[in-house]
Amino acid sequence: MKINWPERLFITGIDTDAGKSYATGWLARIMMHDGCNVITQKFVQTGNREFSEDIQVHRNIMGIEPQNVDLLHYTAPLIYSYPASPELAARIDGTEVDLKVIDQATDILASQYSNVLIEGAGGVMVPLKGEYLTIDYIHDRKLPVVLVTNSKLGSINHTLLTLNALRDKHIELYAVIFNHYFDKDKTIASDTHNYVKRWVETHFPQTLFLDMQ
Repeated sequence: MKINWPERLFITGIDTDAGKSYATGWLARIMMHDGCNVITQKFVQTGNREFSEDIQVHRNIMGIEPQNVDLLHYTAPLIYSYPASPELAARIDGTEVDLKVIDQATDILASQYSNVLIEGAGGVMVPLKGEYLTIDYIHDRKLPVVLVTNSKLGSINHTLLTLNALRDKHIELYAVIFNHYFDKDKTIASDTHNYVKRWVETHFPQTLFLDMQ
């Protein structure tokens, strides 16, 4: 069955190291195979200078070379040098997160591609500007969300907290991607996978549940 992918999707994770970049590239590759003219964006990149390592990860997984929109920085409109939250990284670099710059870059990508996958920085409660959080950015732009989770110990807690936060803000949960890279303890991995899947099926019955090996 061919999936009718939204024009814009926001990819977030249960924490910083959930595997968002790999999941974003993986999902883009799936969409390419579905015939979508898809591009990825890292809306705020921290810990880099002048380039986005996450965008490079996306391109490697997608099996394509860097695109012209990458060279023009539309796919990574804000890059900060310090590996921290966007709010802190921007302050360290003597500036602040300019949401208009991100929005303009995303709109340009949407005018050239049928689908734009927007990778976040960390989880949904990460600060962008003062008390303005990533979840507020998602909500204000009415972006459907793809949540990346995994089997690390503690991930059930992080996953359910994120799911409840999205529901409280009336944000559409389009898909959950379970990242199996962290399946080190098979007992925990199996139980976590099954628990999260049951929770999603019960509380978000319209949401896709995807396994990423």
